[in-house]
Amino acid sequence: MNPHKVRVLIVDDSAVVRQTLSEVLSSDPEIQVIATAGDPFVAADRIAVEVPDVITLDIEMPRMDGLTFLKKLMNQHPIPVVICSSLADEGAQSTFRALEYGAVDIITKPRLGTKQFLEESRITICQVVKAAAGARLRHLTPSHTVEPKLNADCILSPATHAMAETTEKVIVIGASTGGTEALKTVLEAFPSDTPGIVIVQHMPELFTRAFANRLDGLCNITVKEAETNDSVIRGRALIAPGNHHMLLKRSGARYYVEIKDGPLVCRHRPSVDVLFRSAARYAGQNAVGVILTGMGDDGAHGMLEMKQAGATTIAQDEATCVVFGMPKEAIKLGGVDKVLPLHSVSNAILTYGR
Repeated sequence: MNPHKVRVLIVDDSAVVRQTLSEVLSSDPEIQVIATAGDPFVAADRIAVEVPDVITLDIEMPRMDGLTFLKKLMNQHPIPVVICSSLADEGAQSTFRALEYGAVDIITKPRLGTKQFLEESRITICQVVKAAAGARLRHLTPSHTVEPKLNADCILSPATHAMAETTEKVIVIGASTGGTEALKTVLEAFPSDTPGIVIVQHMPELFTRAFANRLDGLCNITVKEAETNDSVIRGRALIAPGNHHMLLKRSGARYYVEIKDGPLVCRHRPSVDVLFRSAARYAGQNAVGVILTGMGDDGAHGMLEMKQAGATTIAQDEATCVVFGMPKEAIKLGGVDKVLPLHSVSNAILTYGR
């Protein structure tokens, strides 16, 4: 047995899902599936024999649901957990509750599709599981009960003519593993007249709308899942829809967003790099760029371009990150002006955004 492999326990009541997920994860040479379990009781017995590095966990299960198991696990024996959910709006609220209870990330259950779809799905699932293995765990309890109200050149079109002058600030934020709770911390601190905000959070399709609705109910600003041509205005945050890239654009003095399909960029769609590079091009020194917790290097090159274009750039520090990957890479490239703990990020954004 290779001691460097990420050892995974799959917990799901569907034998088909257990087998498919096993095949997907085992295709990565850095991952080893040590066991599967049809419910949390079988999983608990297995953990007693061998502790996995990561657990993938279904929420809807007989005998004991995934949320109950997750709470017990985080209180008694914290292990990084990735929620494996079906693509369903009604399940999104339970999934976000799981993230509040301490789950690290979300993946959607693998399903049949085109060869390209299956390969992209495999890349995403394996990436999330490997990120979870290095996550800094914190036991989180819900603070609110809320009902819902490649290279980036392949996505960016060539630059066009000069644009009308504007001094209106724009805040662009990128996040991945651990980002859902980090974004909640940042956005909850903003007053209703905060400059317009555009966000890429790595998250599966459909979950971004429920995530935006959840934040909308918690924050002084309004939060919505972005649609093409949405204006970037004061008091509003736009979140990139899962499985689509988002670009910041400008027409005269008006900022707006464009939602685009395209290949994975830095192994992600949406990609932080795509958003940041568009901000460098269309907002320049009017932008404030923020990179939060997450694995990999998505956003690092884009943040450097933003800094070179005159933007102010901020990275979350290692001590408060769940995974210090994306901020670390941006710092290493020289694209970051300030490195701050999570609780200081909102004030810094507001200071530079004035």
